[in-house]
Amino acid sequence: MIPILEALQVRSSQGRQFVPDVRAANPVGFRGLPVIDMNPCADGCTACVDDCPTNAIRLTPFALDLGSCVFCDQCARVCPQQKVKFTGGYRMAARTRDGLVMKEGVATLSAVEASDRIRQMFGRSLKLRSVSAGGCNGCELEINATTNVNFDAGRYGIDIVASPRHADGLILSGPITVNMAAALELCYAGMPDPKFVIAVGSCAISGGVFEHSSVLDRSFLGRFTPELYVAGCPPHPLAIVNGLLDLIGHADGKW
Repeated sequence: MIPILEALQVRSSQGRQFVPDVRAANPVGFRGLPVIDMNPCADGCTACVDDCPTNAIRLTPFALDLGSCVFCDQCARVCPQQKVKFTGGYRMAARTRDGLVMKEGVATLSAVEASDRIRQMFGRSLKLRSVSAGGCNGCELEINATTNVNFDAGRYGIDIVASPRHADGLILSGPITVNMAAALELCYAGMPDPKFVIAVGSCAISGGVFEHSSVLDRSFLGRFTPELYVAGCPPHPLAIVNGLLDLIGHADGKW
C-alpha cells in the first residue's frame, strides 16, 4: 500500500488535471480554425486548389469548406499570397452543413444555435452512443477523450454509453463504409425516440479523402440529417465538448 504522504505528494505534483473552463482553454500545438486573408489571389494562381486532397477550396469567391478539409496545411504552405493561415481555434461546430464554410475576412464560424427541442429534453442529461463507421480511430480517440479527466464532459451531464438502448443521440465518426452501413442503421434503429445524429470529423461530414470511394454507403445521412457537425481531422476534444454544450444551450463551460 502506498503511504498516504507519498500519495499526496504525487497528487500535488500532478496539479490540476482537468480543464476548469472549456470555453476559455488554449490548447498548444493544435492546428484548427483557418483564417482567410482579404488580399486577392495572384492572377491565375490555383496552387491551393491543385494541392487540396479533398477539393475543399473554391476560388470565386474564395472559400474553404471545413466539412471537407482534412487540415493538412498544404494550402497554406503552397500559397504565395499567404491567403490561408491555420490557427489554434477549436470552435469548429455548426448546425448546418453550409455553416462550416469559411469565407474571406471571417475570423470565426457563426455561433452554434441551441436547439430548444434538444435543450428541453436533454439539457441536463445527454447520453450518446458512438459509432465508428469505418473510421481510422483518430476521431474515435478524441470522442473518447471528451470523457477523460481532462475534458470531463460528464460534469455537464454528457456521457458516452455502451448500448443504443440507453442513448439519446448517435455520435457518428468515419466515412460510413459499405461494411458498416447496416450496423449503423441497426444502432440508430435500436435507440428510443426522440433521437438525433451528430457528425464528428471530416470523414463523417463529407467522406473526407474517401468521398468518392466506391466502398462507401452514405445513404444514412441522406435520410437522417445531423443536428450538429463538428469539423476536424480529427477535431479537438474541446471542439466536440463546446459544440455539444452549445447545442444543449449550456451557458458556460466553467467548473
